[in-house]
Amino acid sequence: MAGAKPRYRHLSRSSPHRQALLRNLVTSLFKQESISTTWHKAKEAQRLAEKLVTLAKRNTEASRRRAQQIFFTPEKLVPKLFGPIRERYANRPGGYTRVLRIEPIKEDQAESAILELVDGPKDLRFAMTAKTLARLPQKQKMNELTAANVQKVTQFRENGFEELRKLVSQMRIHNKEAKEELPEKKRVYWEEKARRDMRYP
Repeated sequence: MAGAKPRYRHLSRSSPHRQALLRNLVTSLFKQESISTTWHKAKEAQRLAEKLVTLAKRNTEASRRRAQQIFFTPEKLVPKLFGPIRERYANRPGGYTRVLRIEPIKEDQAESAILELVDGPKDLRFAMTAKTLARLPQKQKMNELTAANVQKVTQFRENGFEELRKLVSQMRIHNKEAKEELPEKKRVYWEEKARRDMRYP
């Protein structure tokens, strides 16, 4: 239909090139559990990664064959996908991946993002929530936003609250040990006296 919205981002590539790119990103994601790329590539790779986890939860012979067709290294990643990753997301109804925007990492200043598997060892939001709690005084109550983030990161994670408490206590110990006096900040702008001294009499 003329003028209709495209169903996916073409990423300025031909169809075979685009499919190879997304397969490569998804292979790296399930291998490393967290990758950084441009935001548009991350959003497209996220769609494919979510479908792969759904195939793993079905756990049929047809779904295994389909996963083998997508991965570039199926002999290593198919057992991981249908083993620990399927068990991790057994009770989660959806939302197996997360895209987080970051500062541009390429020279052309393209929008960058981190694509990660949630509830894994490299879950960035889980670590950021723990860091926020570690900075709070122990008697001070958390605000509504922090409470919502705690609920999100522990809702479907196995032993989520216990792991969060351990990480918070480790960060508090680390903060006490690493508390050092920071060097004095350098002035970006000159003082008024320096400006006056530069003028000729």
